[in-house]
Amino acid sequence: MATTADNPILHLKDYGQSVWMDNLSRDILQSGELAQLIDSRDVHGITSNPAIFEKAIAGNAVYDADIEAGIRAGKSVEEIYESLVFDDIRNACDVLMPIYQASSGVDGYVSLEVPPNLAHDTDTTLQEARRYFNTLQRPNLMIKIPGTPEGLLAVEAAISEGINVNVTLLFSVQSYIDTAWAYIRGLEARAAKGQDVRNLASVASFFLSRIDSKVDDRLDALAAEADNSDRTAQLQAAKGKVAIANAKVAYQEYKQIIESDRWQALAAKGARVQRLLWASTSTKNPDYSDVMYVDELIGPDTVNTLPPNTIEACADHCDVANRIETDVEAAQQLLAALPDLGIDLDQVMDELLDEGIDKFIQPFDKLMDSLVTKVKQLSPA
Repeated sequence: MATTADNPILHLKDYGQSVWMDNLSRDILQSGELAQLIDSRDVHGITSNPAIFEKAIAGNAVYDADIEAGIRAGKSVEEIYESLVFDDIRNACDVLMPIYQASSGVDGYVSLEVPPNLAHDTDTTLQEARRYFNTLQRPNLMIKIPGTPEGLLAVEAAISEGINVNVTLLFSVQSYIDTAWAYIRGLEARAAKGQDVRNLASVASFFLSRIDSKVDDRLDALAAEADNSDRTAQLQAAKGKVAIANAKVAYQEYKQIIESDRWQALAAKGARVQRLLWASTSTKNPDYSDVMYVDELIGPDTVNTLPPNTIEACADHCDVANRIETDVEAAQQLLAALPDLGIDLDQVMDELLDEGIDKFIQPFDKLMDSLVTKVKQLSPA
């Protein structure tokens, strides 16, 4: 294990990248583990989602006292759920507040997702984003909103109202571009009202490993049907490379957007860039490096949100260097070659978005079911 002095994860900031952790539970708050990770692993933010809360809350006795208090107060299961989650988010915001203050509001954020079944409901998403932000009353809170067409309308409105937003479940480069412009339109609307744009923050959460998992499966299937060794070799050579190539191309789009006149006009008013955040960064294929989605995407104005096991892997053996703009031409060529290999990337991205929403709805529903059971168990006879 690397010592503190040569710990690679501590050097990501030297290249303009922040480390956020994709995990939150009451255990890490109460034990002081989160505070320790801020110090020893340079964790400067937290992302959460329904799957994380399902894992944290279901079957965990640490929440029982608050559940019982909710029962006594006559709260519904939904209200009890919110009280548990809001407490954890509020406390995490407080732990990270010194980071927020020291970075002048660049880092130190905690992300809380609106209910995932609202992914195609603009109005209710915006209502919930407002309610969450106003209820929690923390300047370092980010509301996570899926980057669906309906979600991006809510993102634009939320930004115009001064709500920090983490736009999640972005897979295609076009979905990132649409997100960046939604952020810009929201800021422009705010500025047009004479309101301050300086203290707002947003990230665009661009997913990685899920892309490779799906594309690799298709490449394997095509290779199994290939009629010559050259085609098999071409298909195999593309495995494990599409997600990183996709992210590098998205970063080039980011650079073009921040050079635009519209962005420069906002920057002159003190607006912050919407950073690209690399999400889904745990490597699914054991044949690949467990830090490939860190090493290959280090660069300025980016965030990498890592699950705990990837944080520890990076602390041990990340190879830190500025690589976000290396091999960009090869990345573009790879994406351009996918149709000839039999891969329809647009279709893959559409499927991943639908699956991503479902992967958040299922644990959300499961958590609510487990809370119903827990409430029955803890309710007085």
